[in-house]
Amino acid sequence: MVYQRIKVESLTPTIGATVFNVDLADLDDETVAEIHHAWMQHLVLFFRDQRLTPAEHLAFGARFGELHTHPAADFAGENPALMAIHTDKDSKRNNGGGWHTDVSADAEPPLGTLVHLHQLPTEGGDTLFANMYAAFETLSPTLQYFLTTLSAEHMLDYNSLYGREGHRENPRAVHPVVRTHPVTGRNALFVNPGFTRRIEGLSPAESDVLLGFLFKHAAQPRFQCRFQWTPDALAMWDDRCTWHMAIWDYFPETRSGLRVTIKGDRPRFDAESFGVRPASS
Repeated sequence: MVYQRIKVESLTPTIGATVFNVDLADLDDETVAEIHHAWMQHLVLFFRDQRLTPAEHLAFGARFGELHTHPAADFAGENPALMAIHTDKDSKRNNGGGWHTDVSADAEPPLGTLVHLHQLPTEGGDTLFANMYAAFETLSPTLQYFLTTLSAEHMLDYNSLYGREGHRENPRAVHPVVRTHPVTGRNALFVNPGFTRRIEGLSPAESDVLLGFLFKHAAQPRFQCRFQWTPDALAMWDDRCTWHMAIWDYFPETRSGLRVTIKGDRPRFDAESFGVRPASS
């Protein structure tokens, strides 16, 4: 695609791009279409110097679908779709730490997430992203086929993670280990260390070994990009085909902003997208 309204520069050959020449508070349909095309191609997009109000942040997210409400996290102001992102010297845990895909334990996990950071530490606080298309496509055909036959349980106990008593849910869902992206038609590995607990139909030992291998394989640097935040930068990523992890290397300083998440659909695997079963040797 030749972009007419935005400028897109890849961050790595595998994942990530920075978008220039755009004001996310003032978008027409053609610009949104170009952003969406770049998003599907690069999986995660970065926009710097976006001085959005919370209402404009919400409006930008809504251009891509109905907004999602986190099952347990604190929200900012009166809108439950606007999640607070905050880690400081008094935090018991890092908000967004550890490799994960946002809320994959939902029956219909989010399709994408948009984070806008306003306050940053002097140094550090980067976010890593990983390409789950590439993680799947670099496996052997035989292992790829085996994984397409499997499903996995995703769950997380939010008790003690968030403080809003009475507004907490602990979702659990079973999803295919490999999901077919509903827009691109590509297959992506859909397990992650943050939420995936076991592979159905395998013994506990078998499940632990296979998940351990997949987690180690998918976390290789060759599948990653790293974003160094600047004030008022916004990152948007596709939760259907990425992992991400926020680095907490800035204690006791503060990293703070807002998150908007877009509702997705139930993950599925399209057998026709995979092709022929590998021949036995």
